[in-house]
Amino acid sequence: MPLSKPDCACDEAWLRRRFAGSRRVPPLVTGDGRALRRREEIRPAAVLVPVISRDGGLTLLLTRRTAHLYDHAAQISFPGGRAEADESPQATALRETEEEIGLPASQVHVLGTLSEYVTVTGYCVTPVVGLVQEPFELRPDEFEVAEIFEVPLAFFLDPANHLRNSVKQQGIVRHYYAMPYRQYYIWGATAGMLMNFYAFLTA
Repeated sequence: MPLSKPDCACDEAWLRRRFAGSRRVPPLVTGDGRALRRREEIRPAAVLVPVISRDGGLTLLLTRRTAHLYDHAAQISFPGGRAEADESPQATALRETEEEIGLPASQVHVLGTLSEYVTVTGYCVTPVVGLVQEPFELRPDEFEVAEIFEVPLAFFLDPANHLRNSVKQQGIVRHYYAMPYRQYYIWGATAGMLMNFYAFLTA
């Protein structure tokens, strides 16, 4: 049964309540990485899902990667990356976010984590959800980040904006989500993690 938009104001207080306690929600998608790669090829990583409380409601901050990068070039993503040795997902997400877009950890209030997502490039990604404290100033790493933009959270909570597509790769049919927003085509791992965020918030 498809989920629906939550019947609420979807403000900061509501978001904090959704993460209160130890509520666990099964993920809608877990990624295809384990089907395409050996166990020893899977590496830990984390991303920050930055939520900003604006006058018009909550927004999510996303980046567009530069076109010359080896993995996920020119794609829409959350700030984040590969974990260092003995580093927690929260530490990874905050460190990588500061390196990529100049947002210091002191400006982020971590609410919790979402289900892991295994990418086709061999990363087991833990999304870390955090409220960004204003005011803040961003300084994108020009090598990695081509653009930083925001999307209303309400857009991702509307099932009408969830597309389901498929592609055949290495003899395996892969299904993936896409959420086109204006000129941005949000798909793949980022859309998958957004679907899990949607499931968590609407459960």
